[in-house]
Amino acid sequence: MRRRPGLSARLKLTLSYAGFLAVVGTLLLTVVWLYLLRYVPDNPKGLLGISPNRYLLVRTFAPAAATSLVFLLVFGLLGGWILAGRMLAPLTQITDAARMAGNGSLSHRIRMKGRHDEFRELSDAFDSMLGQLESHVAEQRRFAANASHELRTPLAISRTLLDVARKDPTRARGELIERLHTVNTRAIDLTEALLLLSRGDRGNFTRESVDLSLSAEEAAETLLPLAEQRRITLDVTGGAARTNGSPELLLRMVTNLVQNAIVHNLPAGGTVTVHTEAHGDASVLRVENTGHRLPPELIPTLTEPFQRGTERVRTDEHAGVGLGLAIVHSIVRAHDGTLDLAPRPAGGLLVTVRLPGTPRDQMNAGS
Repeated sequence: MRRRPGLSARLKLTLSYAGFLAVVGTLLLTVVWLYLLRYVPDNPKGLLGISPNRYLLVRTFAPAAATSLVFLLVFGLLGGWILAGRMLAPLTQITDAARMAGNGSLSHRIRMKGRHDEFRELSDAFDSMLGQLESHVAEQRRFAANASHELRTPLAISRTLLDVARKDPTRARGELIERLHTVNTRAIDLTEALLLLSRGDRGNFTRESVDLSLSAEEAAETLLPLAEQRRITLDVTGGAARTNGSPELLLRMVTNLVQNAIVHNLPAGGTVTVHTEAHGDASVLRVENTGHRLPPELIPTLTEPFQRGTERVRTDEHAGVGLGLAIVHSIVRAHDGTLDLAPRPAGGLLVTVRLPGTPRDQMNAGS
């Protein structure tokens, strides 16, 4: 953005200091004139015998007063310039850091020394912002690299299958078409997951009143055949838990959590429990599943894109793309909620989602 040239902040402060001193000096001289000279007898002709008199005092006082005002103005300009430079030195450091960040260097930190004041507070806030930006950029680069790798895999498989079919015309087309369909479906699922993750990160959606208990029942009904196939007991308990948000995104959040609980369960048997309730000023959703024991150090990585549990059971139909919990985390964050993952002592995972509740649910919870 182009702006017209103007005075620097240092020059403005200097002029302010000098002007303030000049005004104070003028007021001081005015006070002397009004309250001192008014009581001195007037002798405009300078006659002797009357001493002191106003005429003599004015002739001697006026040049001294003018000299004092000039001195105050010069002193104010020089002193103000030096003081303004020292006061604005921290702002220069912050400006230099901002320019470096604008040129792509996010690793630089100001780390301004000294006691706490407005400039130090601004410096600390700027350092914190640079840290978050650096972490976000690194995460985005890692995400882009992982997404490119995940998308390249099904495309490379498709090209290999097509090359084999071209070199071997006698190969059965049915098997080739089935494998191409599976690979293409996985690529489409990955693309849709990436788009959904991006939409959740932007947070540009229309908010409506949503009952998480109804979303849980719908997700359970959709995934019941998968649970029965794996001989997993799927239970939905609790009561109404209303929040404001996107019905589509919240349903996808619950569906991803339930599907994740089913797929990460024991190979055969086990349980998945989905519980909803209004607790205080929050609407709570808990998804708990049995399964293998998870090491505590693995838990924080589960919400990162393309991170999969070490014990994940993969099938052709529900292999997943490594974005299930990442999408859940993005949706929860976009709805101003919190996501908590905790390993169960007996094995499996407990996922707790807390979203802001509606006033009706808060009243019910309080009663």
